[in-house]
Formats: sequence, structure tokens, C-alpha cells
Amino acid sequence: MPYWRLSGFYLFYFATLGALLPYWGLYLKSLGFDAKDIGALFAIIMSTKIVAPNVWGWIADHIGHRMLIIRIASLLSACAFAGVFVHHSFWWLALVMSIYSFFWNASLPQFEATTMSHLGEGTHRYSSIRLWGSIGFILSVAVLGVVLQQHDINLLPTVILLLLTCIWVVSLTVPESAAGHLPIDHEPLRNVLRRPVVVALLVVCFLMQASHGPYYTFYSIYLEEHHYARAVIGELWALGVVAEIGVFLFMYRLMPRFGVRKLLLTSLALTTLRWLLIAWFVSDLHILIVAQVLHAASFGIYHVVAISLIHRFFTGRHQGRGQALYSSLSFGAGGAVGSLYSGYTWVSIGPSMTYSLAALLSAIAFMVTWSAIRTVDET
Repeated sequence: MPYWRLSGFYLFYFATLGALLPYWGLYLKSLGFDAKDIGALFAIIMSTKIVAPNVWGWIADHIGHRMLIIRIASLLSACAFAGVFVHHSFWWLALVMSIYSFFWNASLPQFEATTMSHLGEGTHRYSSIRLWGSIGFILSVAVLGVVLQQHDINLLPTVILLLLTCIWVVSLTVPESAAGHLPIDHEPLRNVLRRPVVVALLVVCFLMQASHGPYYTFYSIYLEEHHYARAVIGELWALGVVAEIGVFLFMYRLMPRFGVRKLLLTSLALTTLRWLLIAWFVSDLHILIVAQVLHAASFGIYHVVAISLIHRFFTGRHQGRGQALYSSLSFGAGGAVGSLYSGYTWVSIGPSMTYSLAALLSAIAFMVTWSAIRTVDET
């Protein structure tokens, strides 16, 4: 079983995310960009997830060589990111981030499908592999928090490029056989997408990620404006992922006991609470700590449930496109909308109201789940 090779990919992929999400906004701010520019540049990263996963998912499901596609995408994303060293104008960075993220966002959904296919009937063990991504995120956030406190933030692009190279190297070690053989018989994709429960799930995923927009784009800036040191900011990001790991370790027990619907409702309710705490109690470190622990619900529980349901609904040759669709509508469209609206509302109505708007989005997702996702544990 290529447990460590699968885990290693998640380790470096999310270590890259741990460098990008908390600190890229600070890096862009150091270059002189304002909130709208930063929001737009983050939206570019998110928006490529709308197209890239579906393009590569279609190719993977037709040629049946997922790991080959992952290796190519990983290499090209590293090569494209190197363009950030050439120039620092807005439009140049927008171009570089578009090309880089088009390839980078292509690899994870296909790797998710590879992992789930490899696990077969043991998909409940997914979280024990995926938790290494959380460990990579923590290590990246924590170490960079200390390093960037003592050194210039211009070091950040070099670190990210190194991590992207590590993703490609690890992808070379995962055998194509880990992706399994795609069955020929399968339900037409249009029939799957017509099911009300599938539509409802995709809407919930979109709203959930849109609610994360202010967090992923401006959380570090928000804390720095309230006089938190970068080391503390890094520790708060890391704390959230530690809580996420704790959930991953027990999800294989929680899912059979409580069912995916109850877990999804719980995660959405706690996500709403989390955004409200960040919105109105940013000056209280103790409350921020509680809010970061709630990352166990807003990402940990939610993501494992969503991945499980997508794998259940999109079977056979649709697995790659199912994971791609999940990625494109949630992290892609939802993330892009989240970054864009937060960039504008951050200036127009302020940070507290922006996070309150995020809470409203997750609350709507809760209501959609409550009303439209009723029999999912029996499907």
C-alpha cells in the first residue's frame, strides 16, 4: 500500500497552501497593493478552480491515467510560479497566478479520486491519509510565522517555489496503479446532476467556500491591523489545522455513528458561529483561539463529509469529474466569489460586517442542508 507516498503528496500540497493562504496577502500588501487588488489576485487563484479541475477531470476520466496528469500539472505549476520573480506589477502577477493556479488546481481533485479509488471499500480511512496534508499546513504556517517575523517577507515566493517542486517530486513516486481501474458501466453524468440531493450538496459546497472568503484572503491582514505579531498569526492558523487533524483522526468513527447529514449540519452551524466570533471579538485572543478550534468543523468535518458524498454520488468513470466539480464549484467559484466580495466589502462596510456577511452565507447553507438533504444517509 503506497500509504506514505499518498500521504507525502498531501503533506507538500497543503504545506504550499500553508505558505500561500496566511502570508500571500501580507506579501502583496508589502508590494503596495490595496485591499481590492489583493482580493482580485486571490480571486484569480480561486477562479481557475472553476475551469481547471473540470478540464483535467474530463481528460483523466477519458484517458484513465490520473497520475500522469498529476505529474504534468505539478511540474507546470512550479514552472509558472517562477514568473513571480520577473516583475511585480498587478497585471503581470495576475497573469502568472492565472497560469500557475490553472495547473496547481488541476492536480488535487485527481489525487483525491486516486486516493479514494485506491482505498476501495475502505474509504472511511481517507481521513488518516488526508491528515498529513493538515500536518504539512501546520508545519508550513508555524515555521514561516517565526521566519517571517525575523526576515523580510520577500523570502516567501522562494519558499513556495521550493514546496511546489517537492509536490512534483513526490508525484513521481506514486504508481499509476494506485488510481485503480475505471469501470466501464456507469450512469450518464447528466442523470447524476439532475438529482435534487446532488444539486443541493453542490449549492451548499459553493456557499460554504464563499463564506470562507474573508478568512482566506484577509484574516492575517485583519490580525496584523489589530497589532498581533506575525508569529502569533502563524500560531493561530496552525491551531485551526491542529483541531482539523483531531477531527480527521476520529471521523472514521463519527461518520457511522452520527451519519453524514447530522455532521454536515453541525459543521455549518459551527462555521456560522466561528465567523461571528471573528467578526466581533477580534481583540480578544481567547475568543480567537475558540474560533480557530472551530476550524475542526468549518473545514475538517465538512470536507470529509463532502468528499465522501461526492465519491458516493459520482461513481465509475465519473469519479474524477465528480471531485473536479466539487473543487470547481466550492473552492473555485465559491472561493472566487468569497475573495471578490470580501475585497470590496472590506473597504465599504468594514471587516466586522464582512465576516458577518460570511456568517450569513454559511447560515443559508445550513438551511439548504436542512430542507433539501434529508435522505442522504440512505442513498
